[in-house]
Amino acid sequence: MSKLWGGRFTKTAEEWVDEFGASIGFDQLLVEEDIEGSLAHVKMLGKCGILTEDEVEKITEGLQKILVKAQNGELEYSVQNEDIHLNVEKFLIDEIGPVGGKLHTGRSRNDQVATDMHLYLRKQMEEILLEIKNLQNALVQQGKQHIETLIPGYTHLQRAQPVSFAHHLMAYFWMLERDYNRYADGLKRVNISPLGAGALAGTTFPIDRHYSAELLGFDGIYENSLDAVSDRDFILEFLSGSSILMMHLSRLCEEIILWSSQEFRFIELDDAFATGSSIMPQKKNPDMAELIRGKTGRVYGSLFSLLTILKGLPLAYNKDMQEDKEGMFDAVTTVKGSLKIFTGMIETMTVNTDVMEKATHSDFSNATELADYLASKGMPFRDAHEVVGKLVLHCIQQGHFLLDLPFADYKEASSLFEEDIYEVLQPKTVVARRNSAGGTGFAQVQLALEKAETLLNNKTLF
Repeated sequence: MSKLWGGRFTKTAEEWVDEFGASIGFDQLLVEEDIEGSLAHVKMLGKCGILTEDEVEKITEGLQKILVKAQNGELEYSVQNEDIHLNVEKFLIDEIGPVGGKLHTGRSRNDQVATDMHLYLRKQMEEILLEIKNLQNALVQQGKQHIETLIPGYTHLQRAQPVSFAHHLMAYFWMLERDYNRYADGLKRVNISPLGAGALAGTTFPIDRHYSAELLGFDGIYENSLDAVSDRDFILEFLSGSSILMMHLSRLCEEIILWSSQEFRFIELDDAFATGSSIMPQKKNPDMAELIRGKTGRVYGSLFSLLTILKGLPLAYNKDMQEDKEGMFDAVTTVKGSLKIFTGMIETMTVNTDVMEKATHSDFSNATELADYLASKGMPFRDAHEVVGKLVLHCIQQGHFLLDLPFADYKEASSLFEEDIYEVLQPKTVVARRNSAGGTGFAQVQLALEKAETLLNNKTLF
Protein backbone atom coordinates (compact mmCIF):
# COMPACT_ATOMS: atom_id res chain seq x y z
CA MET A 1 0.00 0.00 0.00
CA SER A 2 1.52 3.34 -1.03
CA LYS A 3 1.78 6.20 1.44
CA LEU A 4 -0.44 9.22 0.93
CA TRP A 5 2.75 11.28 1.20
CA GLY A 6 5.04 8.82 -0.62
CA GLY A 7 5.73 10.61 -3.90
CA ARG A 8 9.12 11.88 -2.73
CA PHE A 9 10.35 8.45 -1.63
CA THR A 10 11.92 5.59 -3.63
CA LYS A 11 11.96 3.01 -0.81
CA THR A 12 9.34 1.83 1.64
CA ALA A 13 9.99 1.47 5.35
CA GLU A 14 10.24 -1.85 7.10
CA GLU A 15 6.97 -2.93 8.71
CA TRP A 16 8.41 -2.61 12.22
CA VAL A 17 9.57 0.93 11.43
CA ASP A 18 6.03 1.83 10.34
CA GLU A 19 4.69 0.40 13.57
CA PHE A 20 7.19 2.34 15.67
CA GLY A 21 6.38 5.62 13.93
CA ALA A 22 2.61 5.21 13.77
CA SER A 23 0.29 6.90 16.24
CA ILE A 24 -3.00 5.35 15.11
CA GLY A 25 -2.89 2.94 18.05
CA PHE A 26 -3.82 5.82 20.34
CA ASP A 27 -4.83 8.86 18.26
CA GLN A 28 -7.85 6.99 16.89
CA LEU A 29 -9.48 8.43 20.01
CA LEU A 30 -9.54 11.70 18.05
CA VAL A 31 -11.60 10.32 15.16
CA GLU A 32 -14.76 12.31 15.91
CA GLU A 33 -12.79 15.51 16.44
CA ASP A 34 -10.83 14.88 13.24
CA ILE A 35 -14.04 14.53 11.25
CA GLU A 36 -15.60 17.53 13.00
CA GLY A 37 -12.62 19.67 12.04
CA SER A 38 -12.70 18.34 8.48
CA LEU A 39 -16.39 19.15 8.09
CA ALA A 40 -15.73 22.75 9.11
CA HIS A 41 -12.67 22.93 6.87
CA VAL A 42 -14.48 21.70 3.76
CA LYS A 43 -17.39 24.05 4.39
CA MET A 44 -14.92 26.93 4.62
CA LEU A 45 -13.23 25.81 1.38
CA GLY A 46 -16.61 25.95 -0.33
CA LYS A 47 -17.46 29.37 1.08
CA CYS A 48 -14.13 30.72 -0.17
CA GLY A 49 -14.65 29.25 -3.65
CA ILE A 50 -11.66 26.94 -3.34
CA LEU A 51 -13.85 23.85 -3.86
CA THR A 52 -17.06 23.64 -5.90
CA GLU A 53 -20.46 23.13 -4.30
CA ASP A 54 -20.56 19.61 -5.72
CA GLU A 55 -17.13 18.75 -4.25
CA VAL A 56 -18.12 20.15 -0.88
CA GLU A 57 -21.36 18.15 -0.91
CA LYS A 58 -19.63 14.88 -1.84
CA ILE A 59 -16.88 15.32 0.75
CA THR A 60 -19.38 16.32 3.45
CA GLU A 61 -21.61 13.32 2.78
CA GLY A 62 -18.58 11.03 2.80
CA LEU A 63 -17.31 12.40 6.10
CA GLN A 64 -20.74 12.05 7.69
CA LYS A 65 -20.89 8.39 6.63
CA ILE A 66 -17.45 7.78 8.10
CA LEU A 67 -18.53 9.50 11.33
CA VAL A 68 -21.48 7.13 11.69
CA LYS A 69 -19.18 4.16 11.12
CA ALA A 70 -16.76 5.52 13.72
CA GLN A 71 -19.54 5.95 16.27
CA ASN A 72 -20.69 2.38 15.58
CA GLY A 73 -17.17 0.98 15.91
CA GLU A 74 -17.11 -0.16 12.27
CA LEU A 75 -13.80 1.38 11.16
CA GLU A 76 -10.65 -0.71 10.83
CA TYR A 77 -7.60 1.49 11.25
CA SER A 78 -4.31 0.75 9.49
CA VAL A 79 -0.80 1.24 10.83
CA GLN A 80 0.26 1.73 7.21
CA ASN A 81 -1.71 4.99 7.23
CA GLU A 82 0.14 6.07 10.38
CA ASP A 83 -2.31 8.37 12.14
CA ILE A 84 -5.95 9.29 12.46
CA HIS A 85 -5.71 11.98 9.76
CA LEU A 86 -4.40 9.75 7.00
CA ASN A 87 -6.70 6.93 8.03
CA VAL A 88 -9.76 9.17 7.75
CA GLU A 89 -8.55 10.57 4.44
CA LYS A 90 -8.08 7.02 3.11
CA PHE A 91 -11.59 6.06 4.32
CA LEU A 92 -12.93 9.14 2.53
CA ILE A 93 -11.18 8.38 -0.77
CA ASP A 94 -12.42 4.80 -0.59
CA GLU A 95 -15.94 6.12 0.07
CA ILE A 96 -16.24 8.86 -2.59
CA GLY A 97 -13.25 8.48 -4.89
CA PRO A 98 -10.32 10.80 -5.74
CA VAL A 99 -12.29 13.94 -4.88
CA GLY A 100 -11.74 12.97 -1.25
CA GLY A 101 -8.11 13.96 -1.70
CA LYS A 102 -9.20 17.58 -2.10
CA LEU A 103 -10.19 17.75 1.56
CA HIS A 104 -6.57 18.40 2.51
CA THR A 105 -6.39 21.59 0.42
CA GLY A 106 -5.14 24.52 2.47
CA ARG A 107 -4.14 22.61 5.56
CA SER A 108 -1.45 20.30 6.96
CA ARG A 109 -1.50 17.45 9.41
CA ASN A 110 0.31 19.86 11.71
CA ASP A 111 -2.60 22.28 12.08
CA GLN A 112 -5.06 19.41 11.75
CA VAL A 113 -3.77 17.48 14.77
CA ALA A 114 -3.54 20.65 16.84
CA THR A 115 -7.17 21.41 15.98
CA ASP A 116 -8.22 17.88 16.93
CA MET A 117 -6.57 18.18 20.33
CA HIS A 118 -8.13 21.56 21.01
CA LEU A 119 -11.56 20.13 20.20
CA TYR A 120 -10.94 16.99 22.25
CA LEU A 121 -9.61 18.77 25.31
CA ARG A 122 -12.39 21.35 25.25
CA LYS A 123 -14.99 18.59 25.44
CA GLN A 124 -13.13 16.65 28.12
CA MET A 125 -12.48 19.69 30.30
CA GLU A 126 -16.15 20.63 30.18
CA GLU A 127 -17.00 17.12 31.40
CA ILE A 128 -14.37 17.37 34.14
CA LEU A 129 -15.85 20.69 35.29
CA LEU A 130 -19.20 18.95 35.69
CA GLU A 131 -17.59 16.11 37.67
CA ILE A 132 -15.86 18.62 39.97
CA LYS A 133 -19.19 20.30 40.59
CA ASN A 134 -20.78 16.93 41.42
CA LEU A 135 -18.06 16.16 43.97
CA GLN A 136 -18.38 19.62 45.49
CA ASN A 137 -22.10 19.05 45.87
CA ALA A 138 -21.50 15.69 47.57
CA LEU A 139 -19.20 17.42 50.09
CA VAL A 140 -21.80 20.10 50.77
CA GLN A 141 -24.59 17.53 51.30
CA GLN A 142 -22.46 15.54 53.75
CA GLY A 143 -21.43 18.76 55.44
CA LYS A 144 -25.05 19.86 55.98
CA GLN A 145 -25.62 16.71 58.01
CA HIS A 146 -22.55 17.22 60.20
CA ILE A 147 -22.31 20.88 61.14
CA GLU A 148 -22.20 20.01 64.85
CA THR A 149 -20.40 16.70 64.46
CA LEU A 150 -17.00 17.12 66.08
CA ILE A 151 -13.73 15.63 64.88
CA PRO A 152 -10.22 16.14 66.19
CA GLY A 153 -8.33 18.59 64.04
CA TYR A 154 -4.68 17.75 63.42
CA THR A 155 -1.37 19.41 62.70
CA HIS A 156 1.71 17.22 62.21
CA LEU A 157 -0.82 14.35 62.48
CA GLN A 158 -1.04 15.20 66.18
CA ARG A 159 -4.33 16.29 67.69
CA ALA A 160 -4.49 20.06 67.72
CA GLN A 161 -8.01 21.51 68.18
CA PRO A 162 -11.49 20.08 67.72
CA VAL A 163 -13.33 21.19 64.59
CA SER A 164 -16.67 20.68 62.92
CA PHE A 165 -16.58 17.70 60.56
CA ALA A 166 -18.47 19.81 58.02
CA HIS A 167 -15.73 22.42 58.30
CA HIS A 168 -13.12 19.77 57.54
CA LEU A 169 -15.02 18.55 54.48
CA MET A 170 -15.54 22.09 53.25
CA ALA A 171 -11.80 22.67 53.17
CA TYR A 172 -11.80 20.28 50.22
CA PHE A 173 -14.78 22.05 48.65
CA TRP A 174 -12.69 25.21 48.40
CA MET A 175 -9.66 23.32 47.07
CA LEU A 176 -11.93 21.94 44.36
CA GLU A 177 -13.26 25.43 43.69
CA ARG A 178 -9.74 26.56 42.87
CA ASP A 179 -9.34 23.48 40.65
CA TYR A 180 -12.60 24.36 38.91
CA ASN A 181 -11.43 27.91 38.28
CA ARG A 182 -8.09 26.72 36.93
CA TYR A 183 -9.81 24.47 34.39
CA ALA A 184 -12.34 27.18 33.49
CA ASP A 185 -9.53 29.67 32.93
CA GLY A 186 -7.53 27.13 30.95
CA LEU A 187 -10.45 26.74 28.56
CA LYS A 188 -9.66 30.25 27.29
CA ARG A 189 -6.39 28.92 25.85
CA VAL A 190 -7.97 25.67 24.67
CA ASN A 191 -10.76 27.41 22.81
CA ILE A 192 -8.68 29.02 20.04
CA SER A 193 -8.24 27.63 16.55
CA PRO A 194 -4.98 26.62 14.86
CA LEU A 195 -6.84 25.39 11.77
CA GLY A 196 -5.51 26.92 8.56
CA ALA A 197 -2.04 27.61 9.93
CA GLY A 198 -0.76 24.93 7.55
CA ALA A 199 2.50 23.14 8.19
CA LEU A 200 4.05 26.25 9.73
CA ALA A 201 3.68 29.25 7.40
CA GLY A 202 0.01 29.49 6.46
CA THR A 203 -1.20 28.78 2.91
CA THR A 204 -1.43 30.44 -0.49
CA PHE A 205 -5.12 29.53 -0.76
CA PRO A 206 -7.58 32.34 0.10
CA ILE A 207 -8.97 30.57 3.19
CA ASP A 208 -11.03 32.16 5.96
CA ARG A 209 -9.62 30.98 9.28
CA HIS A 210 -12.08 33.05 11.28
CA TYR A 211 -15.00 31.35 9.57
CA SER A 212 -13.75 27.81 10.26
CA ALA A 213 -13.03 28.83 13.86
CA GLU A 214 -16.59 30.12 14.18
CA LEU A 215 -17.99 26.88 12.75
CA LEU A 216 -16.07 24.90 15.38
CA GLY A 217 -17.16 27.11 18.26
CA PHE A 218 -13.73 28.61 18.92
CA ASP A 219 -13.44 32.08 20.39
CA GLY A 220 -10.73 33.10 17.94
CA ILE A 221 -7.61 31.99 16.07
CA TYR A 222 -3.90 31.75 16.76
CA GLU A 223 -2.36 34.97 15.47
CA ASN A 224 0.90 33.33 14.42
CA SER A 225 1.06 30.22 12.23
CA LEU A 226 4.33 29.01 13.77
CA ASP A 227 2.86 29.28 17.24
CA ALA A 228 -0.39 27.63 16.13
CA VAL A 229 1.21 24.35 15.12
CA SER A 230 3.90 24.18 17.81
CA ASP A 231 1.93 25.30 20.87
CA ARG A 232 1.14 22.66 23.46
CA ASP A 233 0.81 25.06 26.38
CA PHE A 234 -2.90 24.33 26.51
CA ILE A 235 -2.15 20.64 27.20
CA LEU A 236 0.51 21.57 29.75
CA GLU A 237 -2.02 23.78 31.55
CA PHE A 238 -4.51 20.93 31.55
CA LEU A 239 -1.93 18.50 32.94
CA SER A 240 -0.74 21.04 35.51
CA GLY A 241 -4.29 21.73 36.70
CA SER A 242 -4.99 18.01 36.71
CA SER A 243 -1.88 17.36 38.82
CA ILE A 244 -3.03 19.89 41.41
CA LEU A 245 -6.54 18.42 41.39
CA MET A 246 -5.20 14.89 41.84
CA MET A 247 -2.97 16.10 44.68
CA HIS A 248 -6.06 17.46 46.43
CA LEU A 249 -7.92 14.19 45.90
CA SER A 250 -4.92 12.23 47.11
CA ARG A 251 -4.81 14.23 50.35
CA LEU A 252 -8.45 13.45 51.03
CA CYS A 253 -7.79 9.82 50.09
CA GLU A 254 -5.12 9.68 52.78
CA GLU A 255 -7.57 11.01 55.35
CA ILE A 256 -10.28 8.58 54.29
CA ILE A 257 -7.81 5.71 54.56
CA LEU A 258 -6.85 6.81 58.07
CA TRP A 259 -10.42 7.54 59.16
CA SER A 260 -11.67 4.13 58.02
CA SER A 261 -8.90 2.23 59.86
CA GLN A 262 -9.57 0.31 63.07
CA GLU A 263 -7.37 2.79 64.89
CA PHE A 264 -9.64 5.73 63.96
CA ARG A 265 -13.04 4.22 63.03
CA PHE A 266 -14.32 7.71 62.19
CA ILE A 267 -16.03 6.54 58.99
CA GLU A 268 -16.97 3.38 57.14
CA LEU A 269 -16.92 3.23 53.37
CA ASP A 270 -19.78 1.71 51.45
CA ASP A 271 -19.08 -1.84 50.24
CA ALA A 272 -19.14 -0.60 46.65
CA PHE A 273 -15.91 1.34 47.28
CA ALA A 274 -14.00 -1.26 49.29
CA THR A 275 -12.62 -4.73 48.69
CA GLY A 276 -11.76 -7.78 50.77
CA SER A 277 -8.71 -9.95 51.19
CA SER A 278 -8.12 -13.26 49.45
CA ILE A 279 -6.76 -14.76 52.68
CA MET A 280 -8.05 -12.63 55.60
CA PRO A 281 -11.86 -12.79 55.69
CA GLN A 282 -12.24 -9.93 58.16
CA LYS A 283 -10.62 -7.31 55.92
CA LYS A 284 -12.41 -4.35 54.34
CA ASN A 285 -9.83 -2.39 52.40
CA PRO A 286 -10.28 1.21 51.15
CA ASP A 287 -8.90 0.19 47.76
CA MET A 288 -10.55 2.91 45.67
CA ALA A 289 -9.08 5.63 47.87
CA GLU A 290 -5.68 3.92 47.72
CA LEU A 291 -5.92 3.56 43.95
CA ILE A 292 -6.74 7.24 43.41
CA ARG A 293 -3.83 8.12 45.70
CA GLY A 294 -1.60 5.93 43.52
CA LYS A 295 -2.95 7.19 40.20
CA THR A 296 -1.96 10.72 41.17
CA GLY A 297 1.59 9.77 40.17
CA ARG A 298 0.45 8.90 36.65
CA VAL A 299 -0.84 12.42 36.11
CA TYR A 300 2.33 13.97 37.54
CA GLY A 301 4.28 11.75 35.15
CA SER A 302 2.30 12.94 32.13
CA LEU A 303 2.98 16.57 33.04
CA PHE A 304 6.73 16.09 33.46
CA SER A 305 6.90 13.93 30.34
CA LEU A 306 5.41 16.65 28.15
CA LEU A 307 7.50 19.39 29.74
CA THR A 308 10.58 17.31 28.95
CA ILE A 309 9.45 16.61 25.37
CA LEU A 310 8.91 20.30 24.62
CA LYS A 311 11.88 21.87 26.37
CA GLY A 312 14.38 21.49 23.51
CA LEU A 313 12.19 21.72 20.42
CA PRO A 314 12.89 24.41 17.81
CA LEU A 315 9.96 25.88 15.91
CA ALA A 316 7.76 24.61 14.46
CA TYR A 317 6.42 21.03 14.45
CA ASN A 318 8.70 18.10 15.33
CA LYS A 319 7.89 14.39 15.42
CA ASP A 320 8.64 14.42 19.15
CA MET A 321 5.27 16.13 19.55
CA GLN A 322 3.50 12.91 18.60
CA GLU A 323 4.26 11.96 22.22
CA ASP A 324 1.92 14.69 23.49
CA LYS A 325 -1.25 12.62 23.25
CA GLU A 326 -0.97 9.46 25.32
CA GLY A 327 -0.30 11.33 28.55
CA MET A 328 -3.19 13.68 27.82
CA PHE A 329 -5.55 10.78 27.10
CA ASP A 330 -4.41 8.94 30.22
CA ALA A 331 -4.81 12.03 32.43
CA VAL A 332 -8.34 12.61 31.12
CA THR A 333 -9.32 9.03 31.93
CA THR A 334 -7.66 9.15 35.35
CA VAL A 335 -9.15 12.49 36.41
CA LYS A 336 -12.68 11.74 35.25
CA GLY A 337 -12.65 8.29 36.83
CA SER A 338 -11.21 9.56 40.11
CA LEU A 339 -13.80 12.32 40.42
CA LYS A 340 -16.70 9.94 39.74
CA ILE A 341 -15.42 7.39 42.24
CA PHE A 342 -14.83 10.09 44.85
CA THR A 343 -18.32 11.50 44.51
CA GLY A 344 -19.76 8.04 45.18
CA MET A 345 -17.46 7.48 48.16
CA ILE A 346 -18.44 10.76 49.80
CA GLU A 347 -22.17 10.35 49.11
CA THR A 348 -22.37 6.84 50.59
CA MET A 349 -19.84 6.80 53.46
CA THR A 350 -21.12 6.29 57.00
CA VAL A 351 -19.91 8.82 59.55
CA ASN A 352 -19.44 7.38 63.05
CA THR A 353 -20.38 10.54 64.90
CA ASP A 354 -20.16 8.96 68.36
CA VAL A 355 -16.60 7.76 67.77
CA MET A 356 -15.55 11.18 66.49
CA GLU A 357 -17.21 12.91 69.44
CA LYS A 358 -15.58 10.60 71.95
CA ALA A 359 -12.19 11.25 70.40
CA THR A 360 -12.50 14.98 71.06
CA HIS A 361 -12.97 14.26 74.78
CA SER A 362 -9.91 12.02 75.02
CA ASP A 363 -7.10 14.42 74.25
CA PHE A 364 -5.72 17.87 75.05
CA SER A 365 -7.07 19.60 71.94
CA ASN A 366 -8.93 22.06 74.19
CA ALA A 367 -5.67 23.33 75.71
CA THR A 368 -5.54 26.42 73.47
CA GLU A 369 -8.92 27.38 74.91
CA LEU A 370 -7.33 27.56 78.36
CA ALA A 371 -4.59 29.86 77.09
CA ASP A 372 -7.14 32.08 75.34
CA TYR A 373 -9.21 32.13 78.53
CA LEU A 374 -6.30 33.46 80.58
CA ALA A 375 -5.31 35.91 77.84
CA SER A 376 -8.85 37.28 77.73
CA LYS A 377 -8.51 38.03 81.46
CA GLY A 378 -5.37 40.10 80.91
CA MET A 379 -2.52 37.59 81.19
CA PRO A 380 0.04 37.93 78.36
CA PHE A 381 -0.50 35.05 75.94
CA ARG A 382 3.07 33.77 76.27
CA ASP A 383 2.63 33.53 80.04
CA ALA A 384 -0.74 31.84 79.56
CA HIS A 385 0.87 29.38 77.17
CA GLU A 386 3.40 28.38 79.86
CA VAL A 387 0.73 28.01 82.54
CA VAL A 388 -1.38 25.74 80.36
CA GLY A 389 1.66 23.73 79.24
CA LYS A 390 2.44 22.95 82.89
CA LEU A 391 -1.22 21.98 83.49
CA VAL A 392 -1.12 19.58 80.56
CA LEU A 393 2.08 18.02 81.90
CA HIS A 394 0.44 17.69 85.32
CA CYS A 395 -2.57 15.96 83.72
CA ILE A 396 -0.34 13.52 81.85
CA GLN A 397 1.53 12.68 85.04
CA GLN A 398 -1.76 12.15 86.93
CA GLY A 399 -3.52 10.25 84.10
CA HIS A 400 -6.19 12.95 83.61
CA PHE A 401 -7.52 15.13 80.83
CA LEU A 402 -8.20 18.84 81.37
CA LEU A 403 -11.92 18.34 81.96
CA ASP A 404 -11.12 15.84 84.74
CA LEU A 405 -8.75 18.12 86.63
CA PRO A 406 -10.01 19.30 90.08
CA PHE A 407 -10.77 23.00 90.27
CA ALA A 408 -8.23 23.40 93.06
CA ASP A 409 -5.49 22.50 90.61
CA TYR A 410 -6.66 25.24 88.26
CA LYS A 411 -6.68 27.80 91.08
CA GLU A 412 -3.21 26.76 92.08
CA ALA A 413 -2.01 27.31 88.52
CA SER A 414 -3.63 30.79 88.27
CA SER A 415 -6.05 32.83 90.34
CA LEU A 416 -7.68 33.98 87.09
CA PHE A 417 -9.46 30.64 86.65
CA GLU A 418 -13.16 30.56 87.59
CA GLU A 419 -15.73 27.75 87.78
CA ASP A 420 -16.86 28.50 84.24
CA ILE A 421 -13.65 26.90 83.00
CA TYR A 422 -15.33 23.49 82.70
CA GLU A 423 -17.96 24.85 80.32
CA VAL A 424 -15.27 26.66 78.35
CA LEU A 425 -13.37 23.37 77.95
CA GLN A 426 -16.32 21.42 76.55
CA PRO A 427 -15.40 20.44 72.95
CA LYS A 428 -18.65 21.84 71.52
CA THR A 429 -18.04 25.11 73.29
CA VAL A 430 -14.47 25.16 72.00
CA VAL A 431 -15.69 24.73 68.42
CA ALA A 432 -18.71 27.04 68.65
CA ARG A 433 -16.64 29.93 70.03
CA ARG A 434 -14.30 29.96 67.01
CA ASN A 435 -16.64 32.19 65.11
CA SER A 436 -14.16 34.34 63.22
CA ALA A 437 -14.69 34.56 59.47
CA GLY A 438 -13.82 31.24 57.87
CA GLY A 439 -13.50 29.54 61.26
CA THR A 440 -14.97 26.30 62.51
CA GLY A 441 -17.68 27.90 64.65
CA PHE A 442 -21.05 26.37 63.83
CA ALA A 443 -22.53 29.68 62.69
CA GLN A 444 -19.58 30.22 60.35
CA VAL A 445 -19.84 26.68 58.98
CA GLN A 446 -23.53 27.22 58.29
CA LEU A 447 -22.71 30.42 56.40
CA ALA A 448 -19.99 28.63 54.44
CA LEU A 449 -22.38 25.85 53.39
CA GLU A 450 -24.99 28.38 52.30
CA LYS A 451 -22.39 30.30 50.31
CA ALA A 452 -21.18 27.08 48.69
CA GLU A 453 -24.69 26.04 47.68
CA THR A 454 -25.34 29.45 46.17
CA LEU A 455 -22.07 29.18 44.28
CA LEU A 456 -22.98 25.76 42.89
CA ASN A 457 -26.50 26.80 41.93
CA ASN A 458 -25.25 29.86 40.07
CA LYS A 459 -22.39 28.08 38.34
CA THR A 460 -22.53 28.34 34.56
CA LEU A 461 -20.37 25.49 33.36
CA PHE A 462 -19.61 26.60 29.83
